[in-house]
Amino acid sequence: MSHPQTQAVRPKVTYIKGDLVLFRDVERFWLGLPGHTFVGRVERSWTHADTRKVLYDLVELSANRHRAGIDPDYMRLLPAADAMHDIDSAPLSEPDAGAMTPAAVAWLRQHLGQDSSAPPARP
Repeated sequence: MSHPQTQAVRPKVTYIKGDLVLFRDVERFWLGLPGHTFVGRVERSWTHADTRKVLYDLVELSANRHRAGIDPDYMRLLPAADAMHDIDSAPLSEPDAGAMTPAAVAWLRQHLGQDSSAPPARP
């Protein structure tokens, strides 16, 4: 009895300059080497002359290192909604600013133009 193999179908994504992505160096990954996954910023896209496949050049953000010819099959977009979730869901009704994450507090200070560590006055 054979079992059909299922494979997740990933929609085709076109990345643009400035997109933040998660990239996996597939060779390092399969060899079990450390440092195989990193966050990068898309710098440009180009088409390989022989394969006609679109490839990307990235900047590895943690090391400010350029990586060229990245295969998009090993990239995933890092959505802004995920990065901003703690701010978007901050408990603004809490009287204690300590109940909010530091990022939410920083955003509130910037948004309200306050430099002090005190939370905004409640009406």
